[in-house]
Amino acid sequence: EHIHNNPRLGCKTLFATHYHELTQLADVLPRAFNYNVVVTEDKGQVVFLRSIAPGGADRSYGVHVARLAGMPGSVVSRAWEVLAELEDGNHSKSGSYRRGSRGPAPQQMPLLGFGSPVVDELLALDVASMTPLDAINRLYELQERARDDQ
Repeated sequence: EHIHNNPRLGCKTLFATHYHELTQLADVLPRAFNYNVVVTEDKGQVVFLRSIAPGGADRSYGVHVARLAGMPGSVVSRAWEVLAELEDGNHSKSGSYRRGSRGPAPQQMPLLGFGSPVVDELLALDVASMTPLDAINRLYELQERARDDQ
């Protein structure tokens, strides 16, 4: 509302949210518009189609995005639990929800994250069939790409 209603700003703003309640602002703010990323589901898998459509999303895909972003499995699993409780209305009036069990201790996420193209290429290398010079050159290339990705 602040950005929309401030005439001194006069800027276009892209705002992404998973709070469906905020999509209602487009109903009361004349220059606010809702768009969503088109999604299809196939056998329980969510596929983001890389296209944008007018209107809000019909449901939240935040947990799917977290999984695709490489969040640890324990975090994604807990997010599914919390989401299910919220959707079922199993939370108190204060907005809290059932506390999860104490699972394994928190772990540091990998530097490059899960599903990193650099890590994938590194794991796919057949170092046993490479010459030492080829191996060191390839390692240098992957190291440079990893630095660029940071």
